Amino acid sequence: MKSFNVHIVNNKTDVTVDSNTSLLELSKLYRNVTKSTILLAKVDNIERDLNYRINDDCNIEFLDITSKLGFRVYQRSAVFIMLAAVRKILGKEAVVWVEHTINRNYFCIIRGVEISRKLLSEIKEEMTEIVKNDFPIEKLQVSVSEAEEIFTKNNLINCKKELKYIKATSVSLYKINDYYDYLYGSMVPSTEYIKIFDLVKHGDGFVLQFESPKVPGTLNEHLKYPKLTSIFKEYNRWSEILNVPAVCSLNDAISNSEIKELILITEALQEKKLANIADAIQKSGKKFVFIAGPSSSGKTTFSKRLCIQLKVIGIKPHVISLDDYYKRREEIPFEADGTKNFEDLSALEIDKFNNDLLRLKEGEEVETPLYDFITGEPKTAGKKIKLEEGDVLVIEGIHGLNNALTPKIGEDDKYKIYISALTQLNIDEHNRISTTDSRLIRRIVRDHFFRGFSASSTISMWPKVLEGEEKNIFPFQENADVMFNSALIYELSVLKVFAEPLLFNMDKSESGYTEAKRLLNLLNSFLAVNPQDIPTNSLLREFVGGSCFES
Repeated sequence: MKSFNVHIVNNKTDVTVDSNTSLLELSKLYRNVTKSTILLAKVDNIERDLNYRINDDCNIEFLDITSKLGFRVYQRSAVFIMLAAVRKILGKEAVVWVEHTINRNYFCIIRGVEISRKLLSEIKEEMTEIVKNDFPIEKLQVSVSEAEEIFTKNNLINCKKELKYIKATSVSLYKINDYYDYLYGSMVPSTEYIKIFDLVKHGDGFVLQFESPKVPGTLNEHLKYPKLTSIFKEYNRWSEILNVPAVCSLNDAISNSEIKELILITEALQEKKLANIADAIQKSGKKFVFIAGPSSSGKTTFSKRLCIQLKVIGIKPHVISLDDYYKRREEIPFEADGTKNFEDLSALEIDKFNNDLLRLKEGEEVETPLYDFITGEPKTAGKKIKLEEGDVLVIEGIHGLNNALTPKIGEDDKYKIYISALTQLNIDEHNRISTTDSRLIRRIVRDHFFRGFSASSTISMWPKVLEGEEKNIFPFQENADVMFNSALIYELSVLKVFAEPLLFNMDKSESGYTEAKRLLNLLNSFLAVNPQDIPTNSLLREFVGGSCFES
């Protein structure tokens, strides 16, 4: 029998294995190289499930739930088990929609079914039984016509419609006993791997709680974000207006030449929301408008469009950035890795910022600073501002919703806006699109056009960006007076045109290659839209260029 040389990346061990040895067999010998149960592996930097068999010399990195890929596999597999349990209890007429994330857990609804604690208890009991029996999770390759029959039988309408846009002649399905489904990405080998989960009633649906990637062996905390939830519901209403519940419907609009009207309606819905926010600011009588949100939310374009709406109703806006209140570079705190931490609140001149706001409130003229990022010093001349009667100061920056930024400013003077690209468009009933993925694709394109960064560079720095958001933005999002969803239902069809060449250009040896392949698989679900069809004032223009707000 032929054998192969394998390097285990986790513990830097070289071993020889027989041909056709599965990763599952190997994982049992190296179960101690990860913090928790091994769920999948990267083989020569390519994601592989544990059923993959070794037939060449290779490098293997085993992954558990503490890794991003591992956590996604856990989520996907737990969802599959939940779907199988719902089918067993309620039958095929009960269609589950996996809608959005709440603190790394999934919010789900079952169309036409009232969710009770009793029902959730029955579903959880069935899930527990499936896990206890350790059923294999089988991956099958079937023809498109076979898949159509399966989706028809299982009442998965959008999954079936989606097959129209599949370029291949076959598709991969997963199976537990007699339940089949179409889920994107790797799964665990069997149900026994998913031991920790819970179902909690939440609004008109329920939350599927997962094992915590931060503290394996415990549940992710179930947190309630009422304002954020209301924004997702608003987006659902917009989806109904646009008649686009899933990607297949968007692709239908593109292939039927209806996309231009859909784009105009989408943009009009956002413009109406902006106008409503401007009216609310006027009604509040507050002088300081804070805008905060995670990376690639479209804060810059949002600020400019909001200023236009404020001017429409007779309010003169003055705009400043919190970035201009950075301390001198030598005073910026350090990260653990020795780099400067510009995202920490202590990197800002908080006293000066608060004193400037107090003086502006009293009607004084203030020279606010302008920061020189090349020298790491404030520029000699700043920006002179005076707030006349009816004027407002618009302040953009990541700490805008954190009350520790403005200890000297009362709540009666602050109007706080949270903006993020909160994608609610699903690929189909069971495959959601991560809001983080949408923002990452936006940033890959923007970094290429406006900052000269490669896709590899952007993907490499993304975990650090997310870490900063977890600390400095997300804990304060519910402090907002209003939330604005900058996601556009058609945007990935446009971003696909720019992102795909950048992602395809990544080399297999690069650390972000696995992530690039995953994003390419996501974009493959979308038909392309001509970027020329995008209005010049669209938030999307901030990422692809051609904005009327560009100087």
